[in-house]
Amino acid sequence: MAKLSIRDLALSGKTIFIRVDFNVPLAAGGQEITSDKRIRASLPTIQYALDQGAALILASHLGRPKGKPNPEMSLAPVAVRLSELLNRPVRMAPDCVGAEVEALKPAPGEIVLLENLRFHAAEEANDPAFSRQLASLCDVYVNDAFGTAHRAHASTVGMVPFVSQAAAGLLMDKELEYLTKVTAAPEAPSVGIIGGAKVSDKIEVIQNLLKITDKLLIGGAMAYTFLKSQGLPIGKSLVEEDKLDLAKSLLESAAGKLLLPQDHAVSPEFKADAGYAEVDLIPDGQMALDIGPKTIAEYTRVIASARTIIWNGPMGVFEMPPFDKGTMAVAHAVATATDGGAISVVGGGDSEKAVKTAGISDRVSHVSTGGGASLEFLSGITLPGVAALTEKA
Repeated sequence: MAKLSIRDLALSGKTIFIRVDFNVPLAAGGQEITSDKRIRASLPTIQYALDQGAALILASHLGRPKGKPNPEMSLAPVAVRLSELLNRPVRMAPDCVGAEVEALKPAPGEIVLLENLRFHAAEEANDPAFSRQLASLCDVYVNDAFGTAHRAHASTVGMVPFVSQAAAGLLMDKELEYLTKVTAAPEAPSVGIIGGAKVSDKIEVIQNLLKITDKLLIGGAMAYTFLKSQGLPIGKSLVEEDKLDLAKSLLESAAGKLLLPQDHAVSPEFKADAGYAEVDLIPDGQMALDIGPKTIAEYTRVIASARTIIWNGPMGVFEMPPFDKGTMAVAHAVATATDGGAISVVGGGDSEKAVKTAGISDRVSHVSTGGGASLEFLSGITLPGVAALTEKA
């Protein structure tokens, strides 16, 4: 069933605990934010709650402090940046639980940002007492941190039994809408595009997408484990020797759905200036670093016919031209198909970088903000942070 949304709640005069994802990158020393993308992603939910007359308590983790306070992982710089973006004060709490935090109870229109949740080992341990302390700060709980929805922590799951309602924020809502749309009952033809280095990282995704897509296009270094499992030469290309049998069984079970590269861009070294060639079969002493022109043409043709597209992972070493051609071509093919009415969802950090590099971010239906969470969702795994939310009546 659909989950309760923040839009379904009566917020006026209430204190709302919003679990956000402010796990931003910080420069050495922990004082300077190098990208505020995740802060900006939370703004629609925060502004909506403020416009509805709510008092806000925001909570997030940052980094991996291993259950101990670490000034280099404080959320204090986030409070400053959020205040600038909202053009209103954001009070920084000294901790996330305790008497000092309880004394900061905000009035409607005010915002308190709790200190890093993971300064307490009880957060990741999903400790009931800690969960109850967090829940005591609010009237209603909202989870807008899709990127942590695959973690059963106190702030994502443990609090929920101690609050009256638990709803999805606007960002979480959008993630669930699009990921459900492309996996639950995708419009045919449905095409999956999977890349990246290792078959082992995406076994469950491949298995699940083979059930729900009409074609599954494979790129990246993982392709060479599949090719070697067929007895084809892969030269010095990256391969997972212990996954050859798995790759072979996946191909056998795919019944022609799973497409592999027909040709490759190869180089003797993992260097942009080492020289490269486009070959059908990979010779000894060469490593494949991208899909070749025949594969690009075939993948583009398959994508062009799609009504639903799921993309996770690059086709090659796209950060190192000239081995970005395959990934850029796939990005533009996805954008063109979306322009023609297809639903497209892009997930994973590298894929997100790829669509941004290709300049087509605004031409895909949805770019997921949750790396591990989107991967598990695409694998058919129930996310604990989503399951915990209140179902709509």
